[in-house]
Amino acid sequence: MARLTLQEKLALLSDAAKYDASCASSGTSKRHSADGKGLGSTEGSGICHAYAPDGRCISLLKILMTNFCIYDCAYCINRVSSNVARARFSVEEVVHLTTEFYRRNYIEGLFLSSGIIRSPDDTMADMVRIARELREVHHFRGYIHLKTIPDAAPELIEQAGLLADRLSMNIELPTDAGLKAYAPEKDADGIRQAMGDVRARKEELKTPTYRGRKAPKFAPAGQSTQLIVGADGASDRTILQSSTRLYGDYRLKRVYYSAFSPIPDSTAKLPLIKPPMVREHRLYQADWLMRFYGFDANEIAPDQGNGMLDLEVDPKLAWALANRHVFPVDVNRAGKDMLLRVPGFGTKSVGRILSARRSGALGWTDLRRLGAQVRKAQPFIVARDWRPGALTDAENLRARFAPPPEQLQLI
Repeated sequence: MARLTLQEKLALLSDAAKYDASCASSGTSKRHSADGKGLGSTEGSGICHAYAPDGRCISLLKILMTNFCIYDCAYCINRVSSNVARARFSVEEVVHLTTEFYRRNYIEGLFLSSGIIRSPDDTMADMVRIARELREVHHFRGYIHLKTIPDAAPELIEQAGLLADRLSMNIELPTDAGLKAYAPEKDADGIRQAMGDVRARKEELKTPTYRGRKAPKFAPAGQSTQLIVGADGASDRTILQSSTRLYGDYRLKRVYYSAFSPIPDSTAKLPLIKPPMVREHRLYQADWLMRFYGFDANEIAPDQGNGMLDLEVDPKLAWALANRHVFPVDVNRAGKDMLLRVPGFGTKSVGRILSARRSGALGWTDLRRLGAQVRKAQPFIVARDWRPGALTDAENLRARFAPPPEQLQLI
């Protein structure tokens, strides 16, 4: 086999990393170079784009250290039985690429994942070496996200958390049965144990020591995971219930959803058709409702039917259409929890409504001024000078707000 150039490795291993969706950099804190040393900060433009909560675009060098792997996960293009071209970066090559891309302002951080080579400990040790060289030798102040390996020794994950901004451990499938069927080398209990250890260590270092020394930061941007959608037949309800447990038990920063892509030479167990991208989109919307709007998985994807989200309308509107008896809501009297359930009202606009109505009853124009999407909200609200009147028929509302089929395909 011919020796690959660094450029060829980069093309191969950056393409291999595209299947991991859990590479956002939201939640990081800025590092400054007040001492005159150091590379980078957390602002710029670049290669792989993710977005912070305030809308900032974050650019990352997103690569695998290697796509060689001793595991045989059925859904993974890089599994040991897969017939794909293989490559491997050395520690020095990853450090060189990161610093050189940073100096050219192509990126502002690194997302590093890897196949498992030799053993989980050997692989994790190399990833830790990369992060340590960047931080301690090159004084790299940019963002680092490490995809950690749950089976690795706890002390290696501890070192990773002290060097990286964010850690992620992909549980991949929403049920233990699915993981056992498609990734037999992976242990769901072991992954959860490793997530729990990260949470415990992070909380431990937050506790004041009273010794006059500031505790080191441990994964300050938290931890995340990824769930594959459409590989194992799990319903949206099952996926969202799994996400709820992950958020609650391990204080994850984010759960990412990745629509399954059929891969070459795959097992007959896997589906041959990729799920519609709009399904992934609806899961992200539902996830947002659970984290910021007070919904739970059982409301968004109820027991009735097949437990799947409505692909034609967003989950919040779907809930409102299924619960017409709780509407219309009086914007001048309703509590925050109920206002958050009105289609067209976001968290910011609800906060403004609660604040503004202390000075007097709000009307239609006031709601527009406060940032509410009044066209979407009008069938569901009562205001000082507005009543929904005949806008009450759920079927007509559905037809009115559902996007055309061609737009759904674009989503």
